[in-house]
Amino acid sequence: MVGHRVFSGGRSHCRLVAAVIVAASAQAASAAPAAKVERGHWSLRPLTRPPVPAAKREGWVRTPIDAFILAKLEAAGIEPSPEAPAGDLIRRVSLDLTGLPPSPEEVDAFAASDAPEAFEALAERLLASPHHGERWARYWLDLARFAESEGFKSDETRPNAWRYRDYVIRSLNEDKPFDRFVLEQIAGDELWPGDTNARLATAFHRNYPDESNARDLHQRRQEILNDITDTFGLAFLGLTVGCARCHDHKHDPITQADYYALQAFFANVRSDDAIPLAPTEASAVHAEKLARWEEKTGHLTKEMREIEEAKRKSIADENFAKFPAEIQAALNRPDSERTPLEKQMCWKARPYLYPDRDTIVQALAGDAKKRWQALDGKLQSFADLRPEDLPFGSAISDLGREAPLTRVLSGGAHDAPGPPIEPAFLSALGQPPPRIEPPSGLASSGRRTALARWVADPANPLTARVIVNRIWQHHFGRGIAGTPSDVGTLGESPTHPELLDWLAAELVETGWSLKHIHRLIVRSSVYRQSSPSRPEAAARDAGNTLLWRMERSRLDAEAIRDAALAAAGILDRRVGGPSVFPELPEGVGSYGKWTVSKDAADRNRRSIYIFVRRNLRYPLLETFDFPDTHESCGRRHMTTTPTQALMLLNGSLPLAWARSFAARVVKEAGASREERIGLAYRIAYSRGPAPEELRAALEFLERQREIVDEDLAESGVATGPNVKEDRAEEAALADLCHAILVSNEFLSRN
Repeated sequence: MVGHRVFSGGRSHCRLVAAVIVAASAQAASAAPAAKVERGHWSLRPLTRPPVPAAKREGWVRTPIDAFILAKLEAAGIEPSPEAPAGDLIRRVSLDLTGLPPSPEEVDAFAASDAPEAFEALAERLLASPHHGERWARYWLDLARFAESEGFKSDETRPNAWRYRDYVIRSLNEDKPFDRFVLEQIAGDELWPGDTNARLATAFHRNYPDESNARDLHQRRQEILNDITDTFGLAFLGLTVGCARCHDHKHDPITQADYYALQAFFANVRSDDAIPLAPTEASAVHAEKLARWEEKTGHLTKEMREIEEAKRKSIADENFAKFPAEIQAALNRPDSERTPLEKQMCWKARPYLYPDRDTIVQALAGDAKKRWQALDGKLQSFADLRPEDLPFGSAISDLGREAPLTRVLSGGAHDAPGPPIEPAFLSALGQPPPRIEPPSGLASSGRRTALARWVADPANPLTARVIVNRIWQHHFGRGIAGTPSDVGTLGESPTHPELLDWLAAELVETGWSLKHIHRLIVRSSVYRQSSPSRPEAAARDAGNTLLWRMERSRLDAEAIRDAALAAAGILDRRVGGPSVFPELPEGVGSYGKWTVSKDAADRNRRSIYIFVRRNLRYPLLETFDFPDTHESCGRRHMTTTPTQALMLLNGSLPLAWARSFAARVVKEAGASREERIGLAYRIAYSRGPAPEELRAALEFLERQREIVDEDLAESGVATGPNVKEDRAEEAALADLCHAILVSNEFLSRN
């Protein structure tokens, strides 16, 4: 909620008024009675473990979760629904835990097992799958507004951003304790500077969109800090702290002073896009190879660098002249004489004064360009001697041990500073001031370490509640509190507050294991319920808030694409690595920002590995509600639009998937239509066709076969009768497979 400045009285008058307003806000923030009024809100109360309620139907209680759910159902006089069929159960838990449907063989084995712990064993196998991290990383990446480009007009690529995505996948697969996961992302560079994973984790903050060509560096810095602060509050605390940027929060006990006190923890951060990831031994080998290459090419590279340096200086001089006088003055001062804020401004100015080599080369012209190209042509003859570049990561770090001063800003305007403010936690929680100690041997302030420890402290009432609520949401379609990134006053109250607190306490007391929470949920009877509605239960609880049945839900964008590729038998299941660029639909302009991957296997990798460009979201994913990555997303909108149906029915990719699906069915099933229809249903729906469905499918194939026969005859294709018959049959089967892939049942989870 960014306010607008009033200019009628002039800049000095505005700042005088701003100082008065901000001082009043700061005074209000320090008033203990105002904080205490709202401390009774459910999300801010100290976390305690409620007792598990007694239930009349003890045989239905598989985990303590069931007891909490059943107690409310019994009080409302509602019976829980019966357990879902085996096919629905295995498809549900497979999609939930890995984002991939089960194979027909897995369905058959599960349905045939009479072991009492068959479902538990299935859940354990899925939790241990490397695909579990791929599925659940996507939800965290939504929160982290993960993308691989800057956004805004230029939308430059961030070539190493994908390493943060892989860090999240690895962390979830390893079941890294959530408190450690939190600590690493907020302050991994300060807490574990020798651990490359911990340093990569801080890319959570580096994921901010950045108008990199903005010349007002103070405004650019402030916009980045606002984004980092807002995202931190939403993702870790589940609070809309950003609403206090311009004034005290209208509803929650968060003052404007609170907002800038939180922001002060990040006041010293800078981008750090050159984190070395190669082991020492590999770096040494690389250095030896590079030295040999330079020995052979030194005469060429020396002249090329001289040409580049002349152009770099020309670009730098032009850019320097465009900076405000205060930035120019800071750049002209020795680093030892600069203030902490001036050091940050100079750091942000570096790309303008030292542009990357590609920018310099593209700017060359005339004789300089011709000479450089001639030298580069000669250099290519030594390409086999040059070693591949070492891997680097992208993250954030502090610029030094002393942080710039943070001030409360009037109306959130970067050029209307008010009184200074020190780092502090939310005043409503009544916490003592943070203990900030710069880490030994590091040029870092230690501020984020203090913040991270506060967030990950078991005494923090928000952290555990927020994350278990998020996990619940993705299993049941709705959180126990329905607004997962807003557990404040305007957020929805929890339907089962005791259960939410029990799960949060369980998370903390069992070592912050997220897989333990998944295990409790999917093993429960409430999770295993069937999904059909029941009139007598709906009459008492129309919204199913008491969970008397499993809610049927449409798959999200990634699961739709991944399930279709899996059904077609062409899904590449490799885990990790650089992002890929699948085909774009015809007519979608890429503006040079999307070069389709040459390898077909790359184009068929899981959707989490698709390159995330802020200004060009992959169309199929965007159509099915992939979020805008300019901001944190805690709950995706689920829309139903004509565009979705048209893309699936007419898009070239869904049609190609249908043909691959049909080819798989022909290869794996018998020659009869009944066998092929049966296999197609088992692959797509994890069940065989009902008699009426089989009959309808047979009629469909016969009708489509006649249409294809007519088309082939009209085309005059010169083939033998058997070849033409096979082509007609496979074309008809492809049409059936296409109908299955775009059906409501395939796109949904029961």
